[in-house]
Amino acid sequence: MQFGPAAALPFSCTMAMRPGMGDNGRMTDILLATLNARYSHASLGLRCLRANLGALHGRSAIKEFVIGQKTEETAEAILAENPKILGLGVYIWNCEESLKLVLMLKALDPGLVIVLGGPEVSYETGEQAICAAADYTITGWGDISFAQLCAQIFAGQAPEAKIIPGIQAKLPDLVSPYGEYTEEDIRQRHLYVEASRGCPFKCEFCLSALDKTAWPFPLEAFLADLEMLWQKGARQFKFVDRTFNLKIDTSLRIMDFFLDKIEKDPDDMPFAHFELIPDHLPDRLKEAILRFPAGTLQFEIGIQTFNVEVQERISRRQKNDLARENILWLGESTGAHLHVDLIAGLPGESIESFADGFDRLVALKPDEVQFGILKRLRGAPIARHTADFQLRFNPAPPYNILSTDCISFPEMQQLSRFSRYWDMLANSGRYALTLQLILADSPFWNFHRLTAWLYARTRQTHAIAHERMVHLVHEYLITERHLDPAQVSDALIKDYRGTGGRSRLRFEDEKAELPLPKARKVKAHTPDRQARHLQA
Repeated sequence: MQFGPAAALPFSCTMAMRPGMGDNGRMTDILLATLNARYSHASLGLRCLRANLGALHGRSAIKEFVIGQKTEETAEAILAENPKILGLGVYIWNCEESLKLVLMLKALDPGLVIVLGGPEVSYETGEQAICAAADYTITGWGDISFAQLCAQIFAGQAPEAKIIPGIQAKLPDLVSPYGEYTEEDIRQRHLYVEASRGCPFKCEFCLSALDKTAWPFPLEAFLADLEMLWQKGARQFKFVDRTFNLKIDTSLRIMDFFLDKIEKDPDDMPFAHFELIPDHLPDRLKEAILRFPAGTLQFEIGIQTFNVEVQERISRRQKNDLARENILWLGESTGAHLHVDLIAGLPGESIESFADGFDRLVALKPDEVQFGILKRLRGAPIARHTADFQLRFNPAPPYNILSTDCISFPEMQQLSRFSRYWDMLANSGRYALTLQLILADSPFWNFHRLTAWLYARTRQTHAIAHERMVHLVHEYLITERHLDPAQVSDALIKDYRGTGGRSRLRFEDEKAELPLPKARKVKAHTPDRQARHLQA
């Protein structure tokens, strides 16, 4: 675990404490902080660190922030706690803002000891300004090493070395982090849990390729933690395990936990997110999945590419036919929400090859296709292909691929815009009927054409309001694709109204009645986006 789980997500200012005081009234000598991508993400990594501080736990606190806040405000909030040591989680999404924060904190309080950790600073530390600016960087797992470093500092025995390799602890020896989730976390935020760490596979675009295997946490203790969270009111659980269905006996025990809750109270259902290996779905697991009601399960499934040569090149083992069968079965036979990943820009894959894989995946009708652009994560083995395939990566975060020997920079820019518009139009669940008209018999190239038109018309890939996008798509389908105006209008009106739109659209009949405001519904545990797909 890299300063807490590498997969543990972001953070936001959630703990309102008296300046300089921990949650038990003692001084906050150790402050654990990070910059989350969104407030809704609660950092599992920070909670792992705090849970394992031992005797120093009472002198510590967690304070989470969101990227985009003013650095001055973040620094002010941290210094108000008057910590002696700051443990800062650094990730690909926050590393630039984290550098600004570290530099400002050092200018304001040179005596503050800043300790970095996280996947972004676990490799290539000698090349990073943030590592030079901080006092210490713990690479790799931080659960034990952070506590040891804090104890050394307080004992006046601070180590001279700035880079400290993290100790990989035995999982049964670690203190569970789930007691660190607050009532506010449980009520308002996504809770991340892990039944195992590591991954046995060697896909070269992923940092998990460096793991030797996957290590399970003690199952009975983990199930007891799930029960504790449930009793406190938790209903949404996101498992960060890279390979949830690796050990089927364990998978079934965890699923049985949720099935038992559903059986006892069908009106109080959970929502659980798991990452599945697409070509490993034995009958026992299928039988368990069939028992879950619609809206209670989400499966994230990594396909990445259907190109066999590319799969072999990046050390990805995947039985494509079996993966295809399993995704079809999940979509046709279960109520699980399917989120399936593809990556553009892999070494040796052309746009034509990616388009073929995209169309094959769309034909399987997953709820969402996550169209990702290859990134060069620090330490990931994908970098070994740089010369042979002319991989040109952005030197700044998020280190996205800019061009390859198969895909030029302008073409890659078009793919990036495709990804953004696809998220707005397809993955949002707002255009179920209209999407069929857009994609027709050639999903990739038809959407590629729409992408070029939308960008030429708007010069925007963000902040396009729902109603404006409806009118843009209406214009495009009629003027560029020459589709029947009545058919286009009918599909867009039904999609717009079905997802809560209440304004009168410009192409609507002026005499058509507008919908009345809907009564505020009781918030369900199924997230809104997933719920829209289930209703489509």
